[in-house]
Amino acid sequence: MIDTKRRSFLRATAASGVVAVAAATGLLKPTQVLAASWPSKAFDGRSVDDALKALFGTAQRTKSDDIKITANIQAENGASVPVAVRASMPNVTAVGIYVHENAQPLAANVNVTGGAGYLRANIKMLKTSRVEFVAQAGGKLYTNSINIKVTAGGCGG
Repeated sequence: MIDTKRRSFLRATAASGVVAVAAATGLLKPTQVLAASWPSKAFDGRSVDDALKALFGTAQRTKSDDIKITANIQAENGASVPVAVRASMPNVTAVGIYVHENAQPLAANVNVTGGAGYLRANIKMLKTSRVEFVAQAGGKLYTNSINIKVTAGGCGG
């Protein structure tokens, strides 16, 4: 009898070893690959408009009910606030999360190729803020937002 779980484990272990050796010898340099497409100007932006202009060249956006938000309106711990967004309009190419009251409002942005416009993340919030979700579809930006209250201990204080 063939133990498929054991074989899968051994195959994954061997693949991980090959990647580790390639990284250790300098053949694989992921930091160089990622640095080329890292949108540092967008993450350094001091406002939502600055971040959007750095990513898309414009901050002009239209409110859309096709952007569905899943988030609690109150968070116990601003260090890890779970949020999710689904953009159901056609031809979604990017989805992002922006926290207005953070010093650097861009919390997350993903480019979508041939998939659903869905993003789930645990974001960091400095304080109570409007959280804006932006989707790019058909060359235009669409938005929806929610106010999330950050409280110590979740007691509403």
